[in-house]
Amino acid sequence: MKEEKKQKKKEPKPATRSVSPPLAFLVHLVCGFGLVAPLSVTHNLFSLTLISDSSSTLRLIWVVETVVMILVYSSFRQNPEQCSYPRAVGRGILALPVVIAGCRPTSIMMYEVIGMQYLAKTINWSLFMSSLMFVPAASVFGSSWTDWQRMFAHTKPNGALEYMICIPAHGAVIGGWLGAWPMPLDWERPWQEWPICVTYGAIMGYLVSTIASLGFVVAHPRRHRLKGD
Repeated sequence: MKEEKKQKKKEPKPATRSVSPPLAFLVHLVCGFGLVAPLSVTHNLFSLTLISDSSSTLRLIWVVETVVMILVYSSFRQNPEQCSYPRAVGRGILALPVVIAGCRPTSIMMYEVIGMQYLAKTINWSLFMSSLMFVPAASVFGSSWTDWQRMFAHTKPNGALEYMICIPAHGAVIGGWLGAWPMPLDWERPWQEWPICVTYGAIMGYLVSTIASLGFVVAHPRRHRLKGD
């Protein structure tokens, strides 16, 4: 009996909360709703769209999505005994201004966006992309460079929670990049302006990749069972 108690004490507790496929589906459903709902609200209540007023629409989208992401993913924070829920919320909030410094040069390199007339749009777009890409990771992992490097530099997520963070983040980037293709074409359409088609592409890429991440979440425990057998 004493030996069993000692073994139980020695067993390490999981660093993060385990995520079942139904829970992963619920998380993505809530986050997806937080992304799409502001588009409907701005259109129906304020008669605003990304085409008519991209800055105001983007501002509402990233504010709502950031709040949803932080509140949801902070509950999956790493080492919950050492990191409280309010602290995880604070880490998610701090991710926004830190990441803006990197998103601004990225927008210039990827989409050739230069000029003060695009400054407000670019800042709101940077905050929008941060809410999709980095806020969940910051809320869960904080400043753990090992976890950030594994997911974003090496693209090697480990476990259901990391699949839920890593795959949609990459999907948003790929969707934004694909959405930028029509920008230089001489079609003279209003939706070709920065950052309209890029934003729509990022939204579609994020939503599609959440479905893909659910497939990895379902397959992950099965793969571990096969290894155990």
